[in-house]
Amino acid sequence: MTNLEDSSRPPCLIVRGLSNAYSSRTHGVFGKKVVTQVLDSVNLEVRQGEIFGLVGESGCGKTTLARCILGLIDYQGEILIRRGEGDLLGQVKNPSLKQRKERAHLVQAVFQDPAAALNPVKTLGWILEEPLRAQGSYSAQERKYKVDRILDLVGLNSSYKTRRPRELSSGQKQRVSIGAALMVEPALIIADEPVSALDVSVGAQILNLFRELNENLGLAFLFISHNMELVHYLCGRIAHMEGGRILSITEQP
Repeated sequence: MTNLEDSSRPPCLIVRGLSNAYSSRTHGVFGKKVVTQVLDSVNLEVRQGEIFGLVGESGCGKTTLARCILGLIDYQGEILIRRGEGDLLGQVKNPSLKQRKERAHLVQAVFQDPAAALNPVKTLGWILEEPLRAQGSYSAQERKYKVDRILDLVGLNSSYKTRRPRELSSGQKQRVSIGAALMVEPALIIADEPVSALDVSVGAQILNLFRELNENLGLAFLFISHNMELVHYLCGRIAHMEGGRILSITEQP
């Protein structure tokens, strides 16, 4: 899974002292305020071109960590991301539209339920083009070319462009979700329980697709799961999480 060359690669993601908490009140608005710590001083690095596993029981903070990295929720600490040999880009509070676009080029996500991630009334061609339209720097011809290329990369073909999500199997929907994440050519993809809602055989195909994308495109993945067997199958280094903390990081031979 790993070798000396892998260990010498620079990180594309650095997380330092990351913490997150939320407050609630017991017995309604006049009740006592209670603060619950979800993440507690998390530190980790994902190297360029590696598949890094994050494993832990439900409720340990894995998804909260992913949402922090994606900039979807507030946190305390530092998150740095970069592509290639470029400078590390730190996340900022209340980012501008330009800063959001820059971050989208660095990190994308694939979630557990592909059906919830796809617009049910739009065609797959429209769904895949949408990230490029949002970036605003691609012509219509460039967008269509990239859609065909991405569909081929995820094991579909251009005939799927006119279909809608309801016409697809669960595995095909997840392939489209992966394709949408690939459209802006990110440096890192966060895959949060991406096969837990799929049949075993279909899930195995998606895992193999992740491995092919990693090998052929040099993409880095942060693969999040509660299933230790899946993580050991796919990942070179594995972080074990419990109670909002990273307990250990192991490297497979």
